[in-house]
Amino acid sequence: MIISPKIKGFLCTTAHPKGCEMDVLQQIEHVERVKGQGLLAQGPKKVLVVGASGGYGLASRISAAFGSEAATIGVFFERPAVKKRTASAGWYKSAAFTKQAEAAGLYAKNLNGDAFSSEIKQATIDLIKQDLGQIDMLIYSLAAPARTLADGTVVKSALKPIGKSFAGATIDFNSAELRSISLPPAEPQEVADTVKVMGGEDWELWVHALLEAGVLAEGCITTNYTYLGSEATWPIYYHGTIGKAKEDLDRAARALAQPMQAVNGKAYVAVMKGLMTQAASAIPGMAVYLSLLFKIMKQKGTHEGCIEQTTRLFRDQLFSAQPLNVDQQDRIRMDELELADEIQNFVKAQWDLVTDENLATISDFAGYREAFLQMHGFAFDGVDYAAEIDQNVPMNLVNG
Repeated sequence: MIISPKIKGFLCTTAHPKGCEMDVLQQIEHVERVKGQGLLAQGPKKVLVVGASGGYGLASRISAAFGSEAATIGVFFERPAVKKRTASAGWYKSAAFTKQAEAAGLYAKNLNGDAFSSEIKQATIDLIKQDLGQIDMLIYSLAAPARTLADGTVVKSALKPIGKSFAGATIDFNSAELRSISLPPAEPQEVADTVKVMGGEDWELWVHALLEAGVLAEGCITTNYTYLGSEATWPIYYHGTIGKAKEDLDRAARALAQPMQAVNGKAYVAVMKGLMTQAASAIPGMAVYLSLLFKIMKQKGTHEGCIEQTTRLFRDQLFSAQPLNVDQQDRIRMDELELADEIQNFVKAQWDLVTDENLATISDFAGYREAFLQMHGFAFDGVDYAAEIDQNVPMNLVNG
């Protein structure tokens, strides 16, 4: 079949297997360039990534595997192709990663299912015991809109402000036009549910399960990713429901400090820069902010994607002889380039000036839209999108 992007709101309901493979190959190429400088030799060797199929999770897996030749286990919840419906982008990317890792002689196995469930946790522990014995790094990078609790209750996250309504603008992906958006303040239960889904509780459950099973190696590191953003995004982000969930990650990191001492391990939250991920594309108002951010950071030569961020995190922070760059909450800061005064001053100065007429010149919406399309395997040079392609891509799954 010929696969084209089908965009509905902030969702793309199709994915291109060759384009997704190209995405993975380009990320691997970046890591290998850095590795060629001899800068990743001290990286992890046996890594579990929960939420491994896209964004920072996939990039972390690539940084570990191709940067320090780590054996990796990926946990994700993705769908294969069914009849004429394409697989999810995460399926194609995980299949492409596994293919490239195995070709390089690297161990790479996958479990597909609900990472919140005790069944997937146990299956993962069984696999670690069978194949790796122990892991020296756990990366938790799960982004999910809902969570099924142990008693079968389903809780859903909400992207809403807290205390007062939010009014702003977003950009329509198809028409490239500004759209006014307004959101009522979240109810207390919506705040609690968002923390339940996107906060640190499940990260804690994973760590405790792995500790109890004895599969965390001496000196094991576990990381979780967060985003704080700038004042421009705080009304809907940091001061909203998602901000409360991010605060809970900080709580979880502090709570994990004591149990991780059993293996002389550490738990860190890393603050990453704003960029295109599936989660970011769903947040009201982020399209305008990121389009402006991309414009100025590309001009200054400081723009980074997921793979640049995770590889720099490994190289300069987690596995460097230098002291960690942490803030007062002991979070590792990787967003210093985004928050530089010249970057934020540009965003603030242009924020209220964006219109339909000047969007293409005042911002980098074209780059933002390209990043969105590439997240689903489209808009890559070197891929013939007019060619027929088989949407069915096999992937070896431990539990499938």
